[in-house]
Amino acid sequence: MTRPPSRSRPGRALRTAAVALGTLPLSTLLIATIAGCAIGPTSPVPAGSPASGIQQPGTQARFARLYFAGPTGLRAVSRPTDRPLSPQQALDLLLEGPTPAERQRGLISQVPPMAGQLTATATDGAVDVFVPQKVSTGDLDVTAVSQIACTAAHANVPGDKPPTQIDIRIHENNIRSQTPWTVHCGPNGNVTPVTG
Repeated sequence: MTRPPSRSRPGRALRTAAVALGTLPLSTLLIATIAGCAIGPTSPVPAGSPASGIQQPGTQARFARLYFAGPTGLRAVSRPTDRPLSPQQALDLLLEGPTPAERQRGLISQVPPMAGQLTATATDGAVDVFVPQKVSTGDLDVTAVSQIACTAAHANVPGDKPPTQIDIRIHENNIRSQTPWTVHCGPNGNVTPVTG
């Protein structure tokens, strides 16, 4: 009766390799490890000067700030964008309504469907918003006006004014009027009329 050929056991081979490695000097082991990782034993290579300067305000912000109504009042949400958005682009996002995740947080829009287009034109420190409805008759309630005004104020408006100082001029029925409703967006998303 013949014996089957002996097979080497993996455990024995590993123990033999470990004993062999244990007899090598530490420097040889380190070089072997580095070479195995495809990292050569070289010194650092210069790759240009380090970053310097001060980040300009607003240059890193790549988020649109939109305002929706929540259980405790107006709430700001940030939507990632690839560039700063104009007031028109921000209002277009607002009109799409909250995302499913925002709705799960209890956010809704009080801006009603409109028969015409909501448009916005930015000038130095101000935004003219043309609403296809009447504000004075209550077609737009104060929450809807606040959503529109604060979203427009936090968009990319020329003039380097903070959002709370940007004049939002709301024109009813899409007509450029001599006396628009001019408001500011307060720090908590509350709209205050501009007098004078």
